[in-house]
Amino acid sequence: MTSNGAPRNLALGFIGGGLSSAVGQTHFAASQMDGRWSLQAGVFSRSDDVNRQTGDAWRVAPDRVYASWRDLIVAERSRLDAVVVLTPTPNHYEELQALLKAGIPVICEKALVSNLNDARTLLAMSDPARNFVAVTFNYSAYPMVRELRRRIADGQFGKIQQLHIEMPQEGFVRPPAIAGKAAPPQGWRLHDDFIPTICLDLGVHLHHLAGFLCDEEAEQVNAEFNTYSQYRHIVDNVSMWLEYPSGMTASFWMSKTAVGMRNGLRIRVCGELGSAEWFQLEPETLQLAMIDGTRLSIDRGGQALVAGDARYNRMKVGHPSGFIEAFANLYTDIADALLEWRENGRHSNPHVYGMRHATNGLALFHAARLSSSRRRWERVHITPQHERWVGRAKS
Repeated sequence: MTSNGAPRNLALGFIGGGLSSAVGQTHFAASQMDGRWSLQAGVFSRSDDVNRQTGDAWRVAPDRVYASWRDLIVAERSRLDAVVVLTPTPNHYEELQALLKAGIPVICEKALVSNLNDARTLLAMSDPARNFVAVTFNYSAYPMVRELRRRIADGQFGKIQQLHIEMPQEGFVRPPAIAGKAAPPQGWRLHDDFIPTICLDLGVHLHHLAGFLCDEEAEQVNAEFNTYSQYRHIVDNVSMWLEYPSGMTASFWMSKTAVGMRNGLRIRVCGELGSAEWFQLEPETLQLAMIDGTRLSIDRGGQALVAGDARYNRMKVGHPSGFIEAFANLYTDIADALLEWRENGRHSNPHVYGMRHATNGLALFHAARLSSSRRRWERVHITPQHERWVGRAKS
């Protein structure tokens, strides 16, 4: 805390995320929005020029812009409150191992790692009393998604029977043009490990949203993986059907070959007493339908239970809160969680998810890959909260 009682500014370092990256500018802007973090150091790119230019643009002192992430860890171990990992997913495993061993708190861009074995190895080597890891799933930080979670928890829809989440995109058949420049898929996204990269890019968000909203992990999955694009060696379309311990069923659809779909994240929840729908391209409204025939459209200025809170209203209603603001909400949550963890050796923030949750997501998509290959339902082997994984995944 500062002398006036406000939470102190936390020192942040970046590994990856330079000006040429897909996510760096978003993380930088979001981390600064609420004044909780200060970017103090980084190794932003393998390119010396991009590394230097990024440090200059974000006002990082030249002597704290490093040539390698190993140099950053050695030099900054006692100076930073947390390090953000923003490199391509295949690079995360080695970087996370080093950060865990150094005892530096970590904020990791999803997906945690590329495969289930690596995730379970990291989970086994981590010590909750010594290692703080938060994985960034920003879609659950939209105010209206948090509003939906609260209404589900309050029983407004009764027992949840169905959950349907989709995230169709078109990037593999119609790459976006950013500022007039074509943005074809990055090279690392055109290679599949046992878990296809589309599941690491998009699927982990769907897994997270299902757990965030309904607080359950799937028991069984049936999946179909397809290839429709010119990239014939990778999966670009996934359909999944899931069964949960409560009896709830769910469907996931993710695609990079759905023409006209920029990022069509949509959530539908159906319960005994009502249903709800949220669409990311219209983020300010939550559509509700109740069993008595009532239909409602809730926004931050209406009868919101959560979304009307001051923290979600940086600007008054009518000025939409979007993607970067959602990331900023999460960065504020992570700051609170980190300070609580330092004080108590654990944190209770319901919006901050770590390695176990991320590992369970990879367990789901590992099982989905088996299901698609074997053309049958597969059981999902999650790691319960009270256990630490010490075995190896079977492929």
